Amino acid sequence: MAVAAASVVLPRGAEGWTRAQAEALLRIVEDMFHRRDLEALVHGFTPDCVFRFAEQPEQRGRDAIRAFFAARFARQKGYRLRKTLLALEGNVLANLWEGTWEDARTSVAMTGHGLEVWRMRDGMIAEWDAAFNVWPAAGERTSAIM
Repeated sequence: MAVAAASVVLPRGAEGWTRAQAEALLRIVEDMFHRRDLEALVHGFTPDCVFRFAEQPEQRGRDAIRAFFAARFARQKGYRLRKTLLALEGNVLANLWEGTWEDARTSVAMTGHGLEVWRMRDGMIAEWDAAFNVWPAAGERTSAIM
């Protein structure tokens, strides 16, 4: 991700992002997921990245992000993703995402909805914070606390 994509040059260092750059990045990430391009996803994170995903403990580095995404790919067949930019402040991007897939273990059609914040450096994600909810596509959306 640190190189120009679709004629949009991504910022260097902790420079601020434009809406056009942020939207281009979201489309690039969607494409990586649709192609199941694990290495491209991993190299979209800085080598010293920090990520906190849903109930998972904080993790660091590309080896950890590779293992995380490999586990997701193993579980999600036919993953389709749509990201929507919600906010942009300097080098911090917030987006909402919705995904659909078939669970590889159970063959159940699934839907997921998440909110994430990316702190960017050199055109890559340096910090990733994400909240995520998932449920069977044919099921009712429920919360454990309600």
